[in-house]
Formats: sequence, C-alpha cells, structure tokens
Amino acid sequence: MPKAELHLHIEGTFEPELMFEIAKRNDIQIPFKSVEEIQKAYNFDCLQNFLDIYYQGAGVLIYENDFYDLTYSYLEKCAQQNVLHTEIMFDPQTHTQRGINFEIVINGISKACDDAEIKLGVSSLLIMSYLRHLPEESAFTTLEQSLPFKDKIKAIGLDSSEKGNPPSKFKNVFKASVKEGYIPLAHAGEEGDANYVWEAIDILKIKRIDHGNNSLQDPKLIQEIIDRDVALTVCPLSNTSLQVVSDLKDHPLKKMMDLGLKVTVNSDDPAYFGGQLNQNYIEIQKALQLSKKDLYELAKNSFKYSLLEGTSKQKYLKILEDYYRNSS
Repeated sequence: MPKAELHLHIEGTFEPELMFEIAKRNDIQIPFKSVEEIQKAYNFDCLQNFLDIYYQGAGVLIYENDFYDLTYSYLEKCAQQNVLHTEIMFDPQTHTQRGINFEIVINGISKACDDAEIKLGVSSLLIMSYLRHLPEESAFTTLEQSLPFKDKIKAIGLDSSEKGNPPSKFKNVFKASVKEGYIPLAHAGEEGDANYVWEAIDILKIKRIDHGNNSLQDPKLIQEIIDRDVALTVCPLSNTSLQVVSDLKDHPLKKMMDLGLKVTVNSDDPAYFGGQLNQNYIEIQKALQLSKKDLYELAKNSFKYSLLEGTSKQKYLKILEDYYRNSS
C-alpha cells in the first residue's frame, strides 16, 4: 500500500550493523562487542532508558558522509516498503553539543534526501527538533544556526524527555521559529498527561501532534483536536517498547479513529523499536483487527496531514486511491 511516514527520528534509524561500520570507520570505541550485544541492549522499560542508548549511538556520527549514509540507508528501506514520502526529524543539539557543526549535520542529511528523490523516487521534508531536556536558550542557539539553511528545513519539532519539560518551556523559541517561516510540531501526550497536549496546541500552536496517546484522558481535548483538524502521529511498536502501552491489543489507535481523531501510523525509531513502518501496520492490524478500510484511512491521513504542498499531496492521494480501488 502506498503511504507516507510523518514521525521518524533519523538518529533512531541507526541499525546496529551500520553503527559498527561507522564507529570502525571513525575509530570510535562503543561499549558493545557485537551486533548481538547492541540488540540485547535494545530492551527498554521507559523513555529515558531508551534515550540513554539513543544518544550513545548518535555519538559515532562525526562527518557529513556519516549523516548521509545513515539517512540514505533509511530512505532505501522506505523505497522497499512503498513509503512514497517521509518527514524526517533530526536533533541538531545531539550533535552540536558534541562539537559537530550544524552545517555537517544538515548537509549530510539533505544530500541523502536529494539523491533518494532522484534514485529511489522517495520524497522527503526535514523537521528540526529541539531537545526539551535542554534549556530554551540552547534551542534559540539552534534556531540561529539553522537560518542559513532555511531552504532545507520545513518545520520544527520538540522531542526527548517529556515529563518535567512541558511545551510552555519553549513558548518563546517556537514563536521566533514560526516568525522565521518554520511550521510548528511537537511531541505531546506520550508520557506527559493531557495538559501537555493542551499546552502544545494552545501555547505552541502546533499543526500536528506527535504521539498524543494521553489526549484520551480529556473529552474536551479530544473535541478540540477534532475541531482544529489536527492529526496525531501514532507509533504503535514504539509505544509497546517504551511501556507506554503494555500490549498492542490495548493500544488506543482504533478508539482514537472511532472518536473521529485523525490518526497516522509511524515507526518513530525503527532500529530500536523492532519494526519499520510496514511492520507497524502489520502488527497493529493484527492486534486490533483493523479492516482494509481502516488501513486505507490511516494511509490516506498520512498524505493528507503531511506538510506537502497541495499538488504533491493530491498526486499521492490519487496514487493511494487508485491502489485501494483496484485492490478492493
């Protein structure tokens, strides 16, 4: 089925094999002796537990071609799964805090995206995410660093440790970012409660909610999200890996759809959470007994609520509609 992916962290696509290859190439010691050891470490009981290993893995990325290889490897997997469009989040602060220039990060990622569109037929847009566990001043520094590369970045996001770092903490930098032309998005309601989602839509004025599971705690919030026509980028396998949901059979995705929320399926950090985008569709379909029409709606939302311009969006929606009609 043709589809788009709207919630994907490029640093979270770092497969163990590629991590070893780049670490060796850059002569960096990592605390694992084998690919199997890394895979065993990918057994998390909370968001912070995952983030500790996530940042450790990102530490081997130093040169432009490292970021290129990481990104192109993910885009090849998109092509294999008929993911026609993807919106890639990247975390500049994860790298600039290690002394890596912003320019190295953005050029490596964006060149891979440009090549993949030509060679693989996969289109992409970039979302620059601010790390919420760092001070807002650090996000302002990142905003300044991004300005010479505005043509390569479509939107801003907010990720990392949610609890204790509410959206309101980043009110000023989001306002400044929107002034520069960036579209505002944010993670909200993954581990934080419904109030985090309220802040994200009311204070940061976000156009899409990443995760949003805990929106269901508040009926008024549900109606507000529906009225504003804001989509949720839900990540099923991520939710079970991080114990946000104990079992996929208890996942709220179908309930969200039944309530009228606009939901999309995404892989989040597929190298760490046991499944690329297709696997997320397969597993959630099995767990919740989703119908063919449900799957079509999820894929339709992935294009409809993408950040693509009108003509591109319509082109992809037509491809999906033709596929659905011909396979019925």
